[in-house]
Amino acid sequence: MIPAMPATAATARQASVTALRFGRVASMGALAALIVFAGVWGSWGTAQYVMLTKGRERGTLQVTRCEGDTCSGRFTPAAKGAAGRDRAVIDDSVAVKKGPTYDVVLKPGTGDAVRSGPAGILYAWVPLGGALLLAAVVVAGGMRLTRVAWVLGGSGAALLTAAFLALQ
Repeated sequence: MIPAMPATAATARQASVTALRFGRVASMGALAALIVFAGVWGSWGTAQYVMLTKGRERGTLQVTRCEGDTCSGRFTPAAKGAAGRDRAVIDDSVAVKKGPTYDVVLKPGTGDAVRSGPAGILYAWVPLGGALLLAAVVVAGGMRLTRVAWVLGGSGAALLTAAFLALQ
């Protein structure tokens, strides 16, 4: 402290620095939480069908045709009571190719299929993996919490890597 400077000015400066630091940490924490929440929200739209399969139509889908952004084929039910369908539709992505047979779950009341099993579960949570990676950057840069950021980033990278390997 400068001898000519009164003690109240130093205290006021310290209080303003503390308030700005708190504001930065609070706003970046809220942004990181929003990013992770958006990742969960984006994943849950598909993950609910894959993870909560009780009472849903499960079976296999033989992909015979891909055009545009969808693939279709014959659905064969795995359990009694479910009806086979000549045509069920699944989104065309890296997870689906023409020819192979996939374990799927049908969305209720539609012919839309979602991959099931470990590969389907991991693939459904890919948006969360991306959100964790993005939140890690926000936490490291905005909140200066490097250990927490490494955990978030590592979790996101592990999820994305596991999904990639499961879909091969």
